[in-house]
Amino acid sequence: QVQLVESGGGSVQAGGSLSLKCESTGTNSRFTDMGYFRRAPGKELELVAMITRGISTDLADSVKGRAEIRRDEGHRTIYLRMSYLKTEDTGIYYCKANIGGSDYWGQGTQVTVSS
Repeated sequence: QVQLVESGGGSVQAGGSLSLKCESTGTNSRFTDMGYFRRAPGKELELVAMITRGISTDLADSVKGRAEIRRDEGHRTIYLRMSYLKTEDTGIYYCKANIGGSDYWGQGTQVTVSS
């Protein structure tokens, strides 16, 4: 059974940095697309960063210049590094992956940025 295991996140002050990690387990298949979405309080789910077809990266305009997403060599794990955090980065971050033609979601991890 494929699962996405998320780690990282937590509470940080504005201007600080944090790292998130998402690992796919229960499969030997590589992901096609894998990335992070977030849901801020009172807002809809939005894309934060995505690695598409294991090669190209897409970043939301709101995090460009502050975020970096990368993958491991095996295409099973991704890492999101965010710097110069703002209070509006607060939310629950969800990892999503397309593996073998099916979409999977992680359990979500809370990120809280305080002023």
